[in-house]
Amino acid sequence: MSVLTLRLAGPLQSWGASARFTRRTTESAPTKSGVIGMLAAASGIERDDDEALSNLGALRFGVRIDQPGTRVRDFQTAHHGVTGTSMPLSERFYLADAVFVAALEGDGALLTSLNSALRAPVYPPFLGRRSCPPAHPVELGLYGGVSLHQALTDEPWQAAPWYRQQHNREATVSLVVLREADEDEHDADFQRDQPLSFAAEHRRHALRTVVSRTVDIPNPAAAPRYPRHDPFDALEESA
Repeated sequence: MSVLTLRLAGPLQSWGASARFTRRTTESAPTKSGVIGMLAAASGIERDDDEALSNLGALRFGVRIDQPGTRVRDFQTAHHGVTGTSMPLSERFYLADAVFVAALEGDGALLTSLNSALRAPVYPPFLGRRSCPPAHPVELGLYGGVSLHQALTDEPWQAAPWYRQQHNREATVSLVVLREADEDEHDADFQRDQPLSFAAEHRRHALRTVVSRTVDIPNPAAAPRYPRHDPFDALEESA
């Protein structure tokens, strides 16, 4: 098995697992359906190509929260393109200044093609919504012979320099990992973001099992620790 890792960072992100009328919420971390949709767009896969999307959906998915960001709310107005009638006021939520490491585990050839597609995408990637472009290239690394959890443990901390500086007294940082559960893990929650179809007329998602774990990552911005100095030690030595 191979693992493809992605860096998802930008001014705004929005990863909705559900939508109710004019209220569009966001999860606290990227959803599997959102990331699979981004990869499908980069590869030029059409929405009604269920076979290709099924292959992407079979990949195991996990995400590490490197910088949680801040949840913000926006109110939007719109008018009907033909009649000019005012549409209902909508309420939309975003994550500002967030950084995540997403990882997908599966067939090496498929992941290699996805990595290449991200470097020369057919359709540009976005972070959950078209109004949320990434601030940096999305592709991060492609690894062979490692597990999903190991890749999310080994990948260096991707937080912004200003955020790292806030934690410069910590040699390591504890980061939350949300990933698909292994067969022997029985403390999983459920999330409805397993994509079944992206067809515009009938989008469908199934439940998948998700476990929450914590990993310790070295902090490259950690300040050096100096040995404790007591000036009275010199007096004791001379006595």
